[in-house]
This record gives sequence, C-alpha cells and structure tokens, in this order.
Amino acid sequence: MQTYNFTIIASGLGVEDVDRLFEAGCDDATMAIQKGLVVLEFDREARTFTAALLSAIRDVRRSGAHIERVEPDHLVNASEIAARSGLGRAAVSLYAKGERSEGFPRPVARVTSESPLWDWVEVAEWMYRQHRVPRQVVVHAKVVRAANLALEHGHHPAAGYAERILESRVAEFEAA
Repeated sequence: MQTYNFTIIASGLGVEDVDRLFEAGCDDATMAIQKGLVVLEFDREARTFTAALLSAIRDVRRSGAHIERVEPDHLVNASEIAARSGLGRAAVSLYAKGERSEGFPRPVARVTSESPLWDWVEVAEWMYRQHRVPRQVVVHAKVVRAANLALEHGHHPAAGYAERILESRVAEFEAA
C-alpha cells in the first residue's frame, strides 16, 4: 500500500459536519472552508492512485457532500508547470518557446494573453517522453482529469460506467 495525496473540493457541508465526514470514512482528510467551499486534503492509502481517489469520492458522497472537483486542476500556467515538474520557470519558458526541445504542447486557453494555460495531462505526457517526470505524474494527471470530466458531465466517477472509463484511460500507465 502507498499513500496518495490529493484534494477534493465539495459543497453542502460546513465545519459542524466534520463528524459526518469522519463517520463516512474520511478520517484521512483535513477539512477547511475556503471561498464557501469545503476543501478536503486527503492522504489516502491504497494499491493505486485511482483506487485511492475513487474510494475517497465514494466516502465524501456518503457523507452527504456534493463533489465539485478534484485538484490539482489540469489547467496549468508556466509557473505551475515548473512547480509540478520540479523544473525552473526559465526552463519551462524555453520548452514552451521551442528553444530547448521540440514538440512541447500548445496552450489550450488564454493563448493570446501573457499567461497562457496548458493541459497538464499533455504537458506531463510530453515531459515523461523527455524523461523529465516519472510515469506516476502522468497517471495522476490522467486520473484527476478523467474524474473531473465525469463530475462535470454529471456522472459519478466511482459508479459503473464512469468508473470503467476512468480506469481504462489510465490502465496502460498503472500496469508497470
């Protein structure tokens, strides 16, 4: 078993509901209220990251909370890419400009602004191919993005169809 860290953003609970979360199985989460939302920072033990996240989603829903999303988010700026990959901001800038290596993903949002956003899954996959991040970074990015897409479309990521899609999207990375 390994311990995985991630954050679930939820609504429908308050500080007074800590006991409900604990009773639902979220005794491995730290709860905070930020900007009117419940922030649950998990350190969950499981065989895989996918199993850890799906079990936490089940437990949070069991408490009566509504899950808004899972973080860290898949949209990232250059500073966030640097922080997640352990590279310097200057190195990321050179990659993005194509001055250090070719094929760096194009921004997916705010393309014309001073602070473009990239899809972390695309960046992590590129960095993995460049031997800059371990495979586990790509797995976690794919799992979080798939869970958030399922949530965004009204599916419960830990239920039936959505769970199978989530697991199939990352199966080739977790196999090793």
